[in-house]
Amino acid sequence: MLHALPFGPEMWSQQTAILPNKTYAPDLYTFGKHIENWAKQALVQAHEGKLVVVGCSVGGSCALEIAALAPERVAALVLIGTKAGHNPEPDFLKAAIDLLENKGVKAAWATYWEPLLSSAPQKSQARSIALDQNVDHLVNGLTAFHTRPNREEDLANWPFPVHVMTGEDDQLPGISYSRSMAARAKHGTLHIVKSAGHYLPITNADQVNKLIKSVVDSYTHQASVNP
Repeated sequence: MLHALPFGPEMWSQQTAILPNKTYAPDLYTFGKHIENWAKQALVQAHEGKLVVVGCSVGGSCALEIAALAPERVAALVLIGTKAGHNPEPDFLKAAIDLLENKGVKAAWATYWEPLLSSAPQKSQARSIALDQNVDHLVNGLTAFHTRPNREEDLANWPFPVHVMTGEDDQLPGISYSRSMAARAKHGTLHIVKSAGHYLPITNADQVNKLIKSVVDSYTHQASVNP
């Protein structure tokens, strides 16, 4: 389970019990500033075997890198609020880093990330997780996100299921783009959560948990039929 900006692995507190002792939620920021290295380190720390890779936002970008790096390790992808395409915005990245370094996490939270929660009742919980992160880690996250490769074309080549999940009210990337991602994938499925925004594992845990469990159960059944 690969976390979003500006959170850490704590954002998955409502998901880690789905598979007790078989769930890995790393702190991606500790892997540096490059999404490719995030993927390499996550694969190493997850040990051997097939993985259902779940990512939210930049965590979804890392999930895409894992699939590109080691498709043989992937049983399925669950991409939440994720955009496979990428158009670099170096001016935006510089401005975001400047705000973080000069005014701190609280200012960056209010400017960039709090608006993505809209009026979600879990806003205070999300804010608490975000404000526990340090500036250097979030700079790593911003840099990794804004320098990531474009993985749109890869979706058509992967043989495993790709589940694209988006909130109905999420504009990053939004329903239209999420639908196009699911359509591009060879085995893509779109899941829309009504009246929801960007950070679904925090705000809509029940729907996220239901999807993850169904994906795991489907792979387990398939593996038992075709060992």
